[in-house]
Amino acid sequence: MNHRAFSRIAERLLRCPAAPYHETAVRAEVEKICAEHGLVFKRDVFGNVLVRLQTTRHRRPFVLAAHMDHPGFEILRRLPNQPWRTRFLGGVPDSYFKKGVPLRLMPGAVPAKLGKRLPGAKEFEIHPLNPPVPPPRFAVWELPDFAFRHGHIHARACDYLIGVAAILATIIALKHSRARVNVIGVISRAEEVGFHGALAVAASRQLPKDALVISLETSRELPPAKMGRGVVIRTGDRASIFDSAATRFLAEVAAELGRRDRPFQFQRALMYGGTCEGTAYQEFGFQTGAVCVPLGNYHNCGPQNKIAAEYVSLADACAMADLLAAAARRMPDYARLTGRLPARLRQMLREAKHKLL
Repeated sequence: MNHRAFSRIAERLLRCPAAPYHETAVRAEVEKICAEHGLVFKRDVFGNVLVRLQTTRHRRPFVLAAHMDHPGFEILRRLPNQPWRTRFLGGVPDSYFKKGVPLRLMPGAVPAKLGKRLPGAKEFEIHPLNPPVPPPRFAVWELPDFAFRHGHIHARACDYLIGVAAILATIIALKHSRARVNVIGVISRAEEVGFHGALAVAASRQLPKDALVISLETSRELPPAKMGRGVVIRTGDRASIFDSAATRFLAEVAAELGRRDRPFQFQRALMYGGTCEGTAYQEFGFQTGAVCVPLGNYHNCGPQNKIAAEYVSLADACAMADLLAAAARRMPDYARLTGRLPARLRQMLREAKHKLL
């Protein structure tokens, strides 16, 4: 994957602030990128975007799933004396909600500050520094939209617009190379509050039941996975272990890539820092695997209880797109690749019987 091309797509997405249920700007940019590259896409009744590239018939669908939202504040109503009552949506510990933390009210990018905590589940006052016009709908941390330093992308919302960028970059690359594939990108809403968009897609019969679903995520950097050592084939999350054969397929494709392309690196790990959309698709009956890249400052939780930009390795993100593109091309070989292990075990059994007897 061309690092510069990937970075351009990521930057366009990351410059669009979003929160659960408030993904309009990101979705508009996704659809604009699709239109520019002639990709077929549709918006479902729930506001999710499905992108499809089918260049051959009778090929099992390969589904890539990621989400558009990031933890943020939803505006509830205006209070007397100018402040706005808000509710925070997403997983951030209480110690990070300090009075005076800079915020950005959207739409309009109006500067504001976090006020006192109010009764209710993570409800707060927000004080605008300028009169917000039009009335705000949500707020985000005042952090850099996008920066690139020392091989890393720094942004407010790497989680998980990096995955959306990977879906688009993968499908664009497959189209430009005229690959024979059947790929569906599911770009969903409101993951941070319980996979709402993904659950709606999984239950709506929009995806063929025989699809192989691959969940894309950034995941908190936890041992043994290390940032800068390549894409992580995620064997499971905090709630689930993903399909063994699907995981083996990704590992076989990754190993082939590693032998053919020396710069390509991959890891394999149980990323237990959170639960991802893979669990949702798996529980709705889809054969599911997952990939991720290690993430720094997960959910903007920096050192010393300070809000900070998230960051990922650009090389890791590009390796994820490389793996996905290769796996899409190798779907006709799924049975052969996943059958290598049983074949080796049968050969070992024959040797075992001979020697044991």
